[in-house]
Amino acid sequence: MRVHICAVGRMKAGPERALLDDYLVRFDRTGRALGLGPVQMHEVEDRKGGGMDAEAELLERALPKGAVIVAMDERGKLLSSPDFSDKLAGWRDTGRGDVAFVIGGADGIAPALRDRAEFTLSFGKMVWPHMLARVMLAEQLYRAASILAGAPYHRA
Repeated sequence: MRVHICAVGRMKAGPERALLDDYLVRFDRTGRALGLGPVQMHEVEDRKGGGMDAEAELLERALPKGAVIVAMDERGKLLSSPDFSDKLAGWRDTGRGDVAFVIGGADGIAPALRDRAEFTLSFGKMVWPHMLARVMLAEQLYRAASILAGAPYHRA
């Protein structure tokens, strides 16, 4: 199952980018044998300042047809890492070819796009900067693959 991170904004070089890239490489290595990955990053930017609706339009174009859409939103469901790995495995095991994690801009994800999501995931009640949310998602993807592979990375 291919994994897509569809996010508003372009991540520049720096420590967050290095950390993101590190976790994505780890996920690709670990996930490949499990039928997970690779990860594709789709970064969109609304240069005309159209707000959430314009961002949603750009994000919609980045979504693969038939993908499981997962909205990253503080109002979403809180999952433990093992539960998240089970969720990924479940989508994979039911034959879903793609899963797309959607990370909005400063104002979040437009309600119309958020309502299309099959699942809404939260990293807690706090709001995280969208660049940091990417890193957190990449780490959890790697952790999920490690859990599914039986590797010792995750300690409960």
